[in-house]
Amino acid sequence: MTLTFKAHETYRDDFSFRNSAEAIARFPFPFPEDQYMYSVNIEPAVSRDPGSVFEHTFDVDEHYVAEMAERARVLEQDPQRCLVMPHMAQAAWDTLAVLMEHLSRDYPEHFKLTCDGNAWHWQNLALGIDQCFTFGDPASLPCEPLEYITRQMQGDFALLDQRDNDLFMDAGMVTCPADWSLRFDAGMSFKQWHSPVPMANQMGVFDRALKYLLNVQVGSPVRRLNWTLTINPRLDTSPETFHQWGNDRGKVTAANAGELVHLRVELQLMLRLPRSNALLFGIRTYLISLDELVTNPTWARRLHRVIRDLPEPIADYKGMTRYRPALIEWLSQFDTTA
Repeated sequence: MTLTFKAHETYRDDFSFRNSAEAIARFPFPFPEDQYMYSVNIEPAVSRDPGSVFEHTFDVDEHYVAEMAERARVLEQDPQRCLVMPHMAQAAWDTLAVLMEHLSRDYPEHFKLTCDGNAWHWQNLALGIDQCFTFGDPASLPCEPLEYITRQMQGDFALLDQRDNDLFMDAGMVTCPADWSLRFDAGMSFKQWHSPVPMANQMGVFDRALKYLLNVQVGSPVRRLNWTLTINPRLDTSPETFHQWGNDRGKVTAANAGELVHLRVELQLMLRLPRSNALLFGIRTYLISLDELVTNPTWARRLHRVIRDLPEPIADYKGMTRYRPALIEWLSQFDTTA
């Protein structure tokens, strides 16, 4: 796939973000059935389907340059969106190495890495970055290593320290979360930061997921899809900025749902870091307006049935209770066999 970046699009103010036909075709639609219920739904993160979001471990697409500009804006306003506890310093360097190695291998026309012992030379041609540095020496980079590399990566990243048969969120870069906060969750255990999720605990989903993740091995990453809905193509729907986006949910009607409501899908990656043994949790976010989504009739029909039949606690957790009737009414026009 040849990458052409769309530099002039925004995720705030005028919301000029749009998907090309190619981006719509490769969108990771998350519903294999006409109904949705929480499940572990983890699979090996192996390369498949050339051109799809599953081809490479870390997906780079047409929105790369615009997303990096949005990340820079968020960090300028709130530098604490990147956090690294002191004991996670090695994991931060580990993350930098893994991300640089993957990007330079999978997208050699845009990213180049040369290593001579600890003397590294990194080139990000898409963003015009050319950096020589000493691996392991934070003074040789313009900022802390986790911040440095994740300023150049789409999606959010959490670094999970494994101890006492649990995972703890002790570092991360989170500027485009779906209504959660790294600042709040920092230091929490796996079940603590998942505690707001309804029904899943009763079903034992998190017990199974934690047991599975504790045994992820180096070289055998895994992935899963998660989803929610967002009003407008807004990446930063954090609690810190709720005053900017919370009222948008009251603007949805059966007439404008296709334009305002966006399906927000997270391609979540869990990768064991080889040097530190920390678990890298990548959260790659994709947005698609419902007007774009319904160009695929199969997706349109299925989304109507999923939203219509979604259990009330899940609908409430995903923030759609206020506008769900209007959304179902709008989607029903694409499901004449329902």
